[in-house]
Amino acid sequence: MSPTVTIESVPFFSDARGWVIEPLSEVLLAGQRNVHVALTEPGAVRGNHYHERSAEVVVVMGPALVRVREDGGLRDIRVPEGQALRLTVPPGVAHAIQNTGTRPMMLMSFNTLPHDRAHPDTVPAVLIEK
Repeated sequence: MSPTVTIESVPFFSDARGWVIEPLSEVLLAGQRNVHVALTEPGAVRGNHYHERSAEVVVVMGPALVRVREDGGLRDIRVPEGQALRLTVPPGVAHAIQNTGTRPMMLMSFNTLPHDRAHPDTVPAVLIEK
């Protein structure tokens, strides 16, 4: 059996000023070597790749479609508007995230390896056509 993606709900804390989330626990944060935040326009797609050596934790703010390739098949995960999901993606599992809303979507990504632009740990794997 191939590795699979772990999915967890991330609670929002909100008041009149807006909202706050804690994307990772202290334990998860300790193993990360890279973090980036991406603002994604409506209809746009992030990912469409897999990582050869590193594991990635992605926190996706809805609305979004997350598609992963597990056990040779595709799995669609819908993130409703007003919710956030944390997905832990093992090495070798292709993943793509599409903004299905009408406003920019935010995602936060944490990786177990530092990012090296000259030798990225990503291999293209188109799961959602742009």
